[in-house]
Amino acid sequence: MTYSALCRATAAVAVAAVLLPACATRPANTAPATASSATAPANQFALDSTLRRIATLQDERRTSALLPYLGHAEARYRQAAAEALASVQDKAATPRLLLLLQEDDAPRVRQLAAYALGQSADSTAETGLYQQLPHETDAATRHYVLEALGRCTSRAGLPSLTKLPPALATDTAALSGQAWGLYRAGLRGLTSEAAVARLVQLLAAPNTTSARLAAANALARTRGLNLAPYTAALTTAARHDRHYAVRAGAAQALAKAAADPSVPATLAALARRDPDYRVRLSALRAMSGPMFAPVKEAAWAALTDENAQVALTAAEFFLANAANEPGPTLLEKAQALPEWRVRATLLAAALRQPGAGREAIRGAVQERYTAATDAYEKSYLLKALGEDPAAFDFVREATFAPGHALVVGTYGMEALIAQRRLADFPAARQPDFALTLRQAVLGGDVAQLGLAAEAIRDPKLNLRRLLPNTDFLVAARAKLVLPRDLEAWQSLQQTIDFLRGAKPTPVPVARAASHPIPWDVVMALPAAPHAVVRTSKGNVVLRLLLNEAPGSVASFVQLVGEGFYDGKNFHRVVPNFVAQGGCPRGDGWGSTDYNLRSEFADLHYGEGAVGLASAGKDTESCQWFITHSPTPHLDGRYTIFAQVIEGMDVVSRLEIGDRIDKVELVK
Repeated sequence: MTYSALCRATAAVAVAAVLLPACATRPANTAPATASSATAPANQFALDSTLRRIATLQDERRTSALLPYLGHAEARYRQAAAEALASVQDKAATPRLLLLLQEDDAPRVRQLAAYALGQSADSTAETGLYQQLPHETDAATRHYVLEALGRCTSRAGLPSLTKLPPALATDTAALSGQAWGLYRAGLRGLTSEAAVARLVQLLAAPNTTSARLAAANALARTRGLNLAPYTAALTTAARHDRHYAVRAGAAQALAKAAADPSVPATLAALARRDPDYRVRLSALRAMSGPMFAPVKEAAWAALTDENAQVALTAAEFFLANAANEPGPTLLEKAQALPEWRVRATLLAAALRQPGAGREAIRGAVQERYTAATDAYEKSYLLKALGEDPAAFDFVREATFAPGHALVVGTYGMEALIAQRRLADFPAARQPDFALTLRQAVLGGDVAQLGLAAEAIRDPKLNLRRLLPNTDFLVAARAKLVLPRDLEAWQSLQQTIDFLRGAKPTPVPVARAASHPIPWDVVMALPAAPHAVVRTSKGNVVLRLLLNEAPGSVASFVQLVGEGFYDGKNFHRVVPNFVAQGGCPRGDGWGSTDYNLRSEFADLHYGEGAVGLASAGKDTESCQWFITHSPTPHLDGRYTIFAQVIEGMDVVSRLEIGDRIDKVELVK
C-alpha cells in the first residue's frame, strides 16, 4: 500500500480490529503463540533445491509448472506447491486443489489446499469444499475448509455456512472456522439475519478465543448491519471479555447499535476506563454525530489521554462530528494541546465550524505554519487549512514554494483538493483550481500529479469542462519511469481513459524476470534472521520470515545492507492500525526501481506483523508497515515478511515524522 492506496483504506481502518496476537499460522482452536515464542525452522531453501524451484515458480506465476508438485511423493513438496498457488491465485488450479483436499493423506497438505482455494476466491470451489466438510477427519483442516468457504461461498450457500451439521455443533475447531468463514463472507458483503445471530452466539464467553475474535471482527466490519437487537451481548463483550481485541471489536460494533439509548454511555465509559488504549480508541471511533451530546465530555477528556493515539482519535471525533460548536472554543483547546498532530486535527475541527471567529482561527493556523520547523507538522497544518476555502491562496503558495520538503507539497495538494470539495468553495475560483491542477501535473512531482489526476477524473468536481484536453496528461505520463512511478502512472492513465471515454487500461505489473529472487542472498542468511530497527523512540526487533517470504526478505536485507532505510521517517501512522515507513520521499509516494511479487504464505496479520506496502498485487517495493493490533482484513492481500519480537511498546508510541536512525541485521 503506497501513500494514496493506504489512505484510501483508512476509512476501513476505523473498524480494523481483531485476529491474533501475532502473525502466525492459525491453529483451529485457540489463538497461536506469537512468532517470538515459536521455534525457528532451518533455512529450508539452503537445504533443498526443490523448495527453491517451487518458490521460483511461485514468483514467476507459473501455474502449469507448479501443478505436478501437487502429486509429488514427498508431502513437503505438495505443501509447498499448494501454498505457492495461494500466492499465484490462478483459478485454473482449482480442480487439482480440490482433488488434493479430498484425497491427500497428510492433514497439513489438505489445510494448505483449502487455504489456496480460499485465496483464489473461486466460486466453483464452493461445492467441493462443502462436500469435504463432513468427511474431514482432521480438526484443524475443518477450520481451514470453513474459512475458505467464507472466501468462496455464494449467497445461496451462505445458510450452509451459518448452520453447521449437527455432528460439528460442539467441535471447537469447526466453531472457530465457522466464525472466520462468516467474517470472510461478511467482508464480501454476504450476510444475513441468521449469520448475524450466529456471530453473536459465537461472541459469547464460553467460546474459544479464536471464535470470539472472529465474531467480534465480523460484527465490527460487515457493512449495513443493524445490531441494536444485540446491544446487551455486545456490551457484555466490550466490557468484560478477557482479550483486548475482542473488547475493541465489540466496542466498534456498538456503532451499529447506536439506536439503543444505552450505547452512548457504554462507549463513554469504555473511552474513559478500559485499561487497554486500543479499546479506548475503538470506543471513540464508534461514537457518532447523533450521540454527540452524551459522549462529548468523554471525548474532551480523551484529548489528554496518556496515549497519543487515543488523543488523536478524540480530535478526529470532533473533526468528524462536531457541528455548531464555537470555533474559538475549539481553537483555545487546540492551542493548549502538546501533541502537534492532535492540535492540528482539532484546529481543523475549529475551521470546519460555522459562525464567527473563522478568520482568527485561520490566522492562528497560518501563523503556526510559518513558525513550524518540522515538515510533518507543517504538512498537517496545511491539511487543517483544507477545511477553509478562504485559505486557498496561502495553501497554493505553500504547495508550490521552492525548496520545501516533498511531504509539504503532497499534503498541500491534498488540502487544495479538499477545499475544492467544500460546498462553500467560491464558484469564481474554480478556474484557478483547475489551473492549479494543471500546474501540478506539468510540474512532474509524482505525488502532486497523481493527486491532481485523481481530482480531474472525479465526476463530482466536474472538471471535464475546464480541462477537456488530455495532451498535458499524456506528456506527464511519458516522463514517468516504470515500475518506480507505477501509482502516479495508474492515476494519470485512469484520468486519460476517463476524459477520453475509453475502457480502463490494464496496470503494467512488472514480471519476475525484471527482479528475480536473489537466491545467493537467501541461502547466505541464517535460519532465523533478525533485524533491529533503531528509531528516535527506541529499538524494535524483527524476526524475518525467510521460509515464508524469501523474495521479500531478500529485498529487505539487500536494502538494509545498502543503508537504504537509514535516516528515513515513519511517514504514516494510523491509530490502532499501522506505523509505516521506508519511503525514500517521506510522503508514501516513493519506491525503488523494481517491484516484487506478493508472497501470501499461510500467515495472518496479528499485533506486530510486518507487511510490505503495495499499490495492488505484485507491486511491492521498499515500504513496510507494522500493525498495532490484529488487522485480518489484510490477510492474503499484503505480504507478511517479518514479526516484531521486541519493542511493541515502541511501536505503539511511534508518530508521523519519527526517524528511522538505522536498520541493522543481527544474528
